[in-house]
Amino acid sequence: MLRLARYLKKFMLNVTVGPACKLTEAIFELIVPLVMAEIIDVGIANGDTDYIWRHGVTLVILAVCGLTFALVCQYMASAASQGVGTRLRDDLYAHINTLSYRELDKLGTAALVTRISNDVNQVQTAVAMLIRLVVRAPFLVIGATIMAFTISARLSLIFLGAMAAIVGVMYPIMRVTVKLFKKQQKSLDGISRITRENLSGVRVVRAFSRQDYERERFEETAEEYRKFAVRAGRINALLNPAIFVAVNIAYLLIVWIGGGFVDGGIDGLTQGKVIALVNYMTQISLALVVVANLVTIFTKAAASSARINEIFDMQSSIIGAQTSPKQDENAPAVEFDNVSFSYVGGENSLEKISFSLSRGETLGIIGGTGSGKSTLVNLLCRFYDTDSGAVKVNGADVRDYPTEELRRLIGIVPQKTELLSGTLRENMTLGRTDISDEQIQKALEIAQAKDFTDNLDGGLDARILQGGKNLSGGQKQRLTIARAVAQNPEILILDDSSSALDYATDANLRKALKTLPVTCVIVSQRANSIRHADKIIVLDDGEAAGIGTHAQLLKSCEVYREICLTQYTEEELLKQEKEEGGAL
Repeated sequence: MLRLARYLKKFMLNVTVGPACKLTEAIFELIVPLVMAEIIDVGIANGDTDYIWRHGVTLVILAVCGLTFALVCQYMASAASQGVGTRLRDDLYAHINTLSYRELDKLGTAALVTRISNDVNQVQTAVAMLIRLVVRAPFLVIGATIMAFTISARLSLIFLGAMAAIVGVMYPIMRVTVKLFKKQQKSLDGISRITRENLSGVRVVRAFSRQDYERERFEETAEEYRKFAVRAGRINALLNPAIFVAVNIAYLLIVWIGGGFVDGGIDGLTQGKVIALVNYMTQISLALVVVANLVTIFTKAAASSARINEIFDMQSSIIGAQTSPKQDENAPAVEFDNVSFSYVGGENSLEKISFSLSRGETLGIIGGTGSGKSTLVNLLCRFYDTDSGAVKVNGADVRDYPTEELRRLIGIVPQKTELLSGTLRENMTLGRTDISDEQIQKALEIAQAKDFTDNLDGGLDARILQGGKNLSGGQKQRLTIARAVAQNPEILILDDSSSALDYATDANLRKALKTLPVTCVIVSQRANSIRHADKIIVLDDGEAAGIGTHAQLLKSCEVYREICLTQYTEEELLKQEKEEGGAL
């Protein structure tokens, strides 16, 4: 937690004034038993009503002053805790956005959501308690003990014995609960993950009638969380009873032994002073209960802080260059030089891939499921770094580009369509904010999207729901294509982005894309979508099974021919070979 203390620097006024106010309140609270003792020993003993009223007014003044200082402290604690929480979330979110896909894959979305919400809330609560109670509770314990010693040193030994017993119980409980709270937070990640999967895939779950299975899966994870929470709660529940047992024994000893001291005139004890000692013991017991709760709060916060610091300690494996590289106009637009890549803990997804693509050419990438098609374009965009070999854009290694510059050069339509909640215009200007409405309309026309966007209520100001849930699959794909085209990139990547389009729309889209002065990379499962590409790469289990044109690959690549035979008849393929024979 000490590493996160830097967030308190901007709230030093709150951190100093708040505890000072709480300390002042505690001082007023320590004076109350002495006033009560005077009322009993003087006012009540002598039947002096005026004396009782005067000291009663003093008690009211002490209460009002204490309340005022407590309210000031409460305000300071709230302002500081909310401010720290806000800044911590901002920094955490910003840092997460610097991480590469490799780190995000390792952490997982559910764990990140839990840490930026629940874990930050735990730290936020700890900050509030730090200002409000960390000074007050120990001060009351120490102050009440000192005041008790001023009344009777011998009876005050009871206080020390009670506190020693309480501390002896608190320490082992704290050690055990820290480990349990860490496991509890980790199981909360699992609950978040399953919840997120079920909410995002609710249509799939219901389509396959898997509600009961998913409910059981959730209940298993929730049960694991419950077990850790119950175990921690049971152990932590020992604190308050242990404290009150020690305190009640102390009460009994104070009244029993103190009564004997009063009867014997020992230490000058009076009835009022015995009551004052009981009040101080009450203050100590309440303060120790607060300390016990603080132990729980700070234990949770320590576990959460460790999880937050784990993210801050994680640095991106992809760091962009500071200066732009020298680009070669005569070099290929895209070049893969003996590239190999594997995900964490897995076998190579790509193995020794080499090819080049000239400016303005179209590259088609085809292969079976899991053959490495999306991985290849992810390396081109530098979402991941290669294990070996080099990926070059305009003759320069992608690792030599500043990240923002590389993103401006490449427009990508991901395999999974993602639209953000907001207006159509806001989604279209995601890549660049300086895009005019005319450019957006042109991009929509190229993407074959104008036929439905012109009919949307509000036109470019039409509302898009989260994830584009108010649009069909084909409409979402066309909008993501338009978004990439509107960015006006030098290289356009379509990662299986026409799978939801009918053949006529797909053909019109490819025809419109040919009018753009861009180098195009098309990933598709349809041979028809890449058939007319200048170059086609056939991937098979991460390796390049063939590179060439459609006609060349039909002749030389058995894998490609098998893919085509699943989509064309033998007669159609023979006809295509004859039509494109001149290309051989």
